[in-house]
Amino acid sequence: MTVWIDADLCNGCKRCEKACPYEGVEMRDGKAHILERCTSCGACIESCKQEAILTDAKPREIPDFSDRQGVWVFAEQRGGALHSVSLELLGKARELASFLNQEVSAVLLGNGVEDLAETLIQYGADYVVLVEDPRLAQYRTMVYTHAIEQLIRRFKPNIFLMGATHIGRDLAPRVSRRVAVGLTADCTELTIDPDEKILLQTRPAFGGNIMATIANRFSRPQMATVRPGVMEQRVQPGKTGDIIRETLSIADTDIKTTILDIVREAKKKGDLGKAKIIVAGGRGVGDVEGFKVLENLAEVLGGQVAGTRVAVEEDWISADRQVGQTGQSVRPELYIACGISGAIQHRAGIVNARYIVAINRDERAPIFQVADWGIVGDLHELVPEMIRQLESGK
Repeated sequence: MTVWIDADLCNGCKRCEKACPYEGVEMRDGKAHILERCTSCGACIESCKQEAILTDAKPREIPDFSDRQGVWVFAEQRGGALHSVSLELLGKARELASFLNQEVSAVLLGNGVEDLAETLIQYGADYVVLVEDPRLAQYRTMVYTHAIEQLIRRFKPNIFLMGATHIGRDLAPRVSRRVAVGLTADCTELTIDPDEKILLQTRPAFGGNIMATIANRFSRPQMATVRPGVMEQRVQPGKTGDIIRETLSIADTDIKTTILDIVREAKKKGDLGKAKIIVAGGRGVGDVEGFKVLENLAEVLGGQVAGTRVAVEEDWISADRQVGQTGQSVRPELYIACGISGAIQHRAGIVNARYIVAINRDERAPIFQVADWGIVGDLHELVPEMIRQLESGK
């Protein structure tokens, strides 16, 4: 690709010089000149209002994807129990598929898991692509990757969604590499472009300081992962669907790992993703003792305690209680933010809460921008008073 300037059209506006990220454009005698530093990125071409910057590059053609049909969801199950994120994604898949006039399929891998198919259908699947094999009883990276690769090549889906769980974050990039497509991780929003009919995938970027929307125009399926708690489950009682049974075609010699034993951690207290009420604390809580007061408030309300990244780093609360971009995304009925400034990284994790109450001494704290109710004051005085009034029945 070569870039050059038509001096007769150039008016010396300097837009191209400012637009070039590599300092590859220089003004000489009131005209733009392309330097050796130019990488042919095309930024200057888009900036030129006079159309004085020319190139011999041909626009990339978008392939014909008319044979790619259907919105797929990876139905993650562990020990015969479906992960909640799979049901959440089926609700979103139903919405996307309706816009595209296509169908929704859930991909279910395992052994003896056919009884889960009915649940997947009730939550939005038109079809359940079922692969049962003893070698799929426990998740193993290579076996699951190989199975899904075969299914994608056989059925040619348009969109493929996975949960951003431990399994999804291991599996999704391997599958995308196998079938040579892009992958957008940790999406917070999925929509369909009304004109191009492609998937628009929105996720936090640059440390959560901006939200980037990504579109894949040149390969299929369009793949994305979504964290648990971001989407809403939508059950459809009485819905019917079909099961498509497939077989796993992989030699035992191609399976590189053997599971000798499974050691499970002690069950953690509560599931933030299912909590209706969450009392969360940030830097303003101050210490472990401060979080004990928040635990008392959560107990009175019948809720659970959570915290920001700072609270976890200071060891005031365990990592499984962290809410935010690098923690969990939650969608409670009530979220009480105590001593939380409201950085965008934290707000990304609570955007789906129905009601947010903020308590902070700084009336300019960003948390008040998203709160339904705000209390400007010292949480160390306000929270004990809230507990006293709740316990006395006021």
